[in-house]
Amino acid sequence: MRYVSTRGQAASRDFEGVLLAGLAEDGGLFVPEAWPTLSAAEWRSLRGLPYPALAARLLAPFVGATLDPAVLERLCAEAYGGFAHPAVTPLVQIGHGQFVLELFHGPTLAFKDVALQLLGRMFDHVLARSGRRLTIVGATSGDTGSAAIEACRGRASVDIVILHPHNRTSAVQRRQMTTVAAPNVANIAIEGSFDDCQDLVKAMFNDAAFRREVSLGAVNSINFARIAAQIPYYAYAALALGAPDRAVAFAVPTGNFGNVLAAWAAGRMGLPVERLIVASNRNDILARFFAANDMRIAPVEPSLSPSMDIQVSSNFERLLFELLGRDAAATRGIMERFRAEGRMPVPEAAWAAARALFRGFALDDPGTLSEIRRLHREAGYLADPHSAIGTAAARALAPEDRAVPVVAAATAHPAKFPEAVERATGVHPALPPQLADLFEREERFAVLPPDLGAVQSAVRAHIRRNLPVGAA
Repeated sequence: MRYVSTRGQAASRDFEGVLLAGLAEDGGLFVPEAWPTLSAAEWRSLRGLPYPALAARLLAPFVGATLDPAVLERLCAEAYGGFAHPAVTPLVQIGHGQFVLELFHGPTLAFKDVALQLLGRMFDHVLARSGRRLTIVGATSGDTGSAAIEACRGRASVDIVILHPHNRTSAVQRRQMTTVAAPNVANIAIEGSFDDCQDLVKAMFNDAAFRREVSLGAVNSINFARIAAQIPYYAYAALALGAPDRAVAFAVPTGNFGNVLAAWAAGRMGLPVERLIVASNRNDILARFFAANDMRIAPVEPSLSPSMDIQVSSNFERLLFELLGRDAAATRGIMERFRAEGRMPVPEAAWAAARALFRGFALDDPGTLSEIRRLHREAGYLADPHSAIGTAAARALAPEDRAVPVVAAATAHPAKFPEAVERATGVHPALPPQLADLFEREERFAVLPPDLGAVQSAVRAHIRRNLPVGAA
């Protein structure tokens, strides 16, 4: 398996190259040179497999020769062996033909754990084999940071620096990052929005000299390995509901478009995905695009669902590349114009192709609280604000064929957002025992302006502290 850039000006790579590089040198995102596909018979043969075995089978064509099949199976078994639920990503029925796919049973209580617990082990294996050291720099709107830190903490060959928007995550989200005392972990609170954090990370990747100097790598969903590792849970749900002999629809709360892109990829591999519903909060750029081909950047507004407080959805570039018939030059031109003008002129034919599968949905804070309350009252189900937006989207935009089940991705444990959940239901969700003392732990983080030079200096200082004795 080889990977190419959506902007067409970076050399192709194998999986190891993509895993360690993250962003392509031309500013584009890596995608498979050709998507692997499975026949209906091959999909049927996967029914009933435990989650780790299913993940290893589906990831094998993406990984190629980078990992021996036995090694990949071992890494998957180790990654998911510590999840709190034996099914790893269980399905829960909340209504007739309506389900939630619980993705929050990992160590940091968010869907990012499903991919990052595996990626951390992949990094360790590949770096140990080559004797290299990697500096992971990531931006988070709330959940990626803690999941990435948990996956990389204490690893001998990895330093990790996470940028989060200052005072724009929940207290639980922040403390899950800033109370980790491992010496290879650093946190920076940026005085701005998630988009500012994301811009800083992209600028560091686009600074070729800095990128080489610190051996920069990524765990954000700009890294295709993250997308690949999220595909299996959509397959797990679809197979449990009768695929490939029965179609399924997914509603996915998303900000950076990576989670729903993984659902699209599962369909591209041959699963019968009837509809993909992109669920947003008041930061509704994706909903506006799918409704009316309107992708104009607006100011980021804080909400009860902070992980979706995003206006620039990086992974949309991967879908755009596919919608444009894999025309890298056209993709590059549109993305450059988007950055320069704050609007994305997607050709009507490409937008119409997106509308054949995607629908957009947006819900404000009062509507989110109302949905949390409804779920608890009618189904006895306690949902966090992000997951509630997903279930509301599933109800509003389910396929007309009622025989098609609709699965909403439950992306975070309700205890990560206790104030909103209690406000809606009167129930204060408790943190699991392993996090019960979270608010007693000491926090460690720096606060910086959205200044590239200042952030790069902080990254360099963090690395120097962790270099082996005698290293340059």
